[in-house]
Amino acid sequence: MIFDRLRRKLEWDGLSGRPRSSNAASSLHLAWEVPAGEWIEVEAVLEILVPPEVPALSFWALQASFADRGRDGGAAHLGLQWHQPHPGSTAVNWGGYAPGGRELDGSPSSLPSAPGNVNTRDFPWSAARPYRLRIARGDSTPPPGLHAWRGEVTDLTTGIVTVVRDLWSAGTRLTAPIVWSEVFARCDDPSSSVRWSGLRLLDDHGTRHDVTAVSVNYQTLADGGCVTTDARVDAVGVVQQTGTARVTPQGARLVMPRPSGSGE
Repeated sequence: MIFDRLRRKLEWDGLSGRPRSSNAASSLHLAWEVPAGEWIEVEAVLEILVPPEVPALSFWALQASFADRGRDGGAAHLGLQWHQPHPGSTAVNWGGYAPGGRELDGSPSSLPSAPGNVNTRDFPWSAARPYRLRIARGDSTPPPGLHAWRGEVTDLTTGIVTVVRDLWSAGTRLTAPIVWSEVFARCDDPSSSVRWSGLRLLDDHGTRHDVTAVSVNYQTLADGGCVTTDARVDAVGVVQQTGTARVTPQGARLVMPRPSGSGE
């Protein structure tokens, strides 16, 4: 009986405290429903609706895998961060990994980095402002056998385009695009939220495809994720929120709102 009481005391319900995952974060993913094939560009619009109130790292990113005629070329993520070492705690990250787990090399970035991180650079983003994240072919000169992939961020309020840098991968195409939030805050910290919209792909023929639906994935309680996370559709896109009651179940299919001006 004593051991049973101790076991129950040590059990965690995902409602409070820090995530117990291997990287001490709780993650939320939106997997895109896309036609079969490989792509040369992917993009998504990110708006940080309610920024974090605590100093813990938050990372919101567009991710894609690299491939070459079915061969794995690794994967990379482009996104904005709430990260204390950077001025104003705002940063941008464009980094990835080769199939064996080695960090991808790339071209130098013109953006400064207060902590000196090659992938994470100082970037003054603002809340309640939409930013387009875009992964496309770059124009730097990689080592033989590798290809350049550019990460860029467009402030849709000002129209300013910021090139983070190029990464070098063996892949010639993009596959498996997703967007996600990775939050290192406590499960019971004040709520924060971001919205994803404008999910699009570009094929070899120059045709753009709007993504019409996504599927929801939460890091499970067994894997150390918080249960105080949710994803839901609003009039513009899909909102991912922390510090809230979960309404949308694991694996749910969410239909994206029609882009404004899309017509019938």
